[in-house]
Amino acid sequence: MMDDGRPLFVQIAERIEGAIIDGSLAEEAQAPSTNELAAFHRINPATAAKGVNQLVADGILYKRRGIGMFVATGARTRLLERRREEFGRQYIAPLLAEARKLGMDVEELKKMIELWGDDR
Repeated sequence: MMDDGRPLFVQIAERIEGAIIDGSLAEEAQAPSTNELAAFHRINPATAAKGVNQLVADGILYKRRGIGMFVATGARTRLLERRREEFGRQYIAPLLAEARKLGMDVEELKKMIELWGDDR
């Protein structure tokens, strides 16, 4: 199963988000049901439902009564924007802070990124 220390419902939501981002779960496509998720990941259906409900609250999924959950139009774009912002906070901000400590300016940092980005 999946257990990296974070709550299982968060991991379920992130797996669905990942499928939306990589295109394996397209916008307006039906998302896996909570029972399917629970059986596949061997977790309680209530835990799977909590992850799905978080995505509904975030506007990533929506419910079609009597049919199931579907990926909202624009969900991929919203997820990419959010992930890019998180990437900036998690990686770029600390990178810039460390570069400043080393006396590097943005131009030096850009050159270093270009150097290291050439398939090293």
